[in-house]
Amino acid sequence: MTIESVDVLVVGAGISGIDAGYHLQAYAPGKSYVILEARDDLGGTWDLFRYPGIRSDSDMHTLGFSFHPWTAAKAIADGPSIKNYLRETAAHYGIDKHIRYQHRVKGASWDSETARWTVEVERGPNRELATYSANFLFMCSGYYDYAQGFTPEFAGREDFRGQIVHPQHWPEKLDYKDKRVIVIGSGATAVTLVPEMAREAAHVTMLQRSPTYMVSRPSQDKIANGLRKMLPSKLAYGLTRWKNVLFGMYFYKKTRTNPEGVNAWVLERVKALLPEGYDMAHFTPSYNVWDQRLCLVPDDDLFAAIRNGSTEVVTGHIDRFTPKGILLKDGRELEADIIVTATGLNVQLLSGVAFSVDGAPVELSRTMTYKAMMFSGVPNLATSFGYTNASWTLKADLTCMYVARLINHMDRTGTQIATPVLDDPEVEEQPWLSFTSGYVQRALEKLPKQGSKRPWRVHQNYALDMLDLKFGKVEDGAMTFRKAGPVRRDAAPELIAAE
Repeated sequence: MTIESVDVLVVGAGISGIDAGYHLQAYAPGKSYVILEARDDLGGTWDLFRYPGIRSDSDMHTLGFSFHPWTAAKAIADGPSIKNYLRETAAHYGIDKHIRYQHRVKGASWDSETARWTVEVERGPNRELATYSANFLFMCSGYYDYAQGFTPEFAGREDFRGQIVHPQHWPEKLDYKDKRVIVIGSGATAVTLVPEMAREAAHVTMLQRSPTYMVSRPSQDKIANGLRKMLPSKLAYGLTRWKNVLFGMYFYKKTRTNPEGVNAWVLERVKALLPEGYDMAHFTPSYNVWDQRLCLVPDDDLFAAIRNGSTEVVTGHIDRFTPKGILLKDGRELEADIIVTATGLNVQLLSGVAFSVDGAPVELSRTMTYKAMMFSGVPNLATSFGYTNASWTLKADLTCMYVARLINHMDRTGTQIATPVLDDPEVEEQPWLSFTSGYVQRALEKLPKQGSKRPWRVHQNYALDMLDLKFGKVEDGAMTFRKAGPVRRDAAPELIAAE
């Protein structure tokens, strides 16, 4: 079997993968790279999800790339527009020429003697086996299982006479015109779906087990559009990007220092958008703002649907599905023709790929994340994992920059292996993510840990990450460098699972 060798192998052709391609070309131009994409097209999330109303829940001035301005009038963009932006970006910089579609990575093994990753791939519709070799492996494949969304076990599911749909696998020709629809969930997907379906459905019920914080904002950024009329596109984009970054950091800090005040402010704004006398219990969570993802409602669309009577919010626990709909534990029965289970994602780090280092399988849950992008004891492997409290691309940009810096540093020092090593006894182990969202809590035991101090701490802060990843020293005492060569078995990192 022929082995194709490159300097850097990128997995995933969504936002992070395209970002990686640009940064490798711009900042490590002598390095060859290939992007492996399991799907038939680029875009990642924006190619996978096809449900009605699919859109960003972050502004495109921060979800867009730092190096390629978003110039459309709408800052909160629909899915097809975002995918077109990604396609245009990849074509503009020639990144698309490096993408290999229908390439599914199954396993990756590291050999210290050669300082190479050997990556096993299934390609094409017949899943033919192929092998790639690379000095550096950059996983840009997102954080969830593309094949299967999360759906709880609902009693009586088979009794329901209508259609049951999960947003991750939306039927292309689903007809919901003049139908009664129940959307289970109150996260970003449900908040997006409900007002869009309400335009044609007879009635839409958003059924939630517990409320979510929501904030409304215009889909167009008047300041951004005004700046673009007066200034060159890149300058206007950069100023708007920093405006939004700084406001986001300020707002998040307020949620930590004055949670009660921020909670009250958010709820007051929601109350003003609801019909008079509407039960605010449906919009009053038991947690603080940003303990879970804050849902964005562009142009008040969800609240407008509630005001005009096409949508209602019901809070309750499901007892079972019935032939006519859903029976709640309090005895109420909600009737429907279609039930949409917008019940979340299954977190899957690194696409579920099986990794090994010098013959020893890697167990990610026993590692500690280094700068939220590499793993203790695992050489030449990075991942792009975005923010939970800001746009994904902000962190992806910084991560891609650091990968280029790391590769260049190895070239300058004549080394081929970069490994984060945890040998500081004062570093305390903590969960990687502090989010209380269900999809995070279900996956925590499978995820790496974070540490109590740099460089093992996950900041969730763009400014701090910029200091570390863009301007910080590459040789920081935790990142070790060496030349290719065999490693003593008894010196293998402790956080790699024993055979």
